[in-house]
Amino acid sequence: MGAGGSDGGTGQFLIGLIMMIGGGYLLLNGIIVRPNFGFGARVFGIGGVPITSGMILIPMMFGIGLIFYNSRNWLGWILAGGSLIALIFGVIASTTLQFAQMSVFDLIVILILLVGGLGLFLRSLRKSG
Repeated sequence: MGAGGSDGGTGQFLIGLIMMIGGGYLLLNGIIVRPNFGFGARVFGIGGVPITSGMILIPMMFGIGLIFYNSRNWLGWILAGGSLIALIFGVIASTTLQFAQMSVFDLIVILILLVGGLGLFLRSLRKSG
């Protein structure tokens, strides 16, 4: 038996896996993540009204105050938890992804490694014959 319980080649499996991992690493390494998040930045909008991250902190402060006053107050937990979730959502939603500057040759090598490795990997899993 070969790779994956099929009659395919174990060598093809390993070479394809190594190529996929290398191509995926190089592709992800070539992506630049830039946050556009600040206290005056628009996080999202409700009904056309822009909601900034500073506006999200106001109910969070009231929620934390209510929790410190009475830890069993469900309104405080809802305000603090909902504000924290909205803040995390806003940070994730405001990030931008772009490719780093690379030559066409670099991109072609990355894509050949990724897609060629996937092809070898999948070919090794099918039955030969």
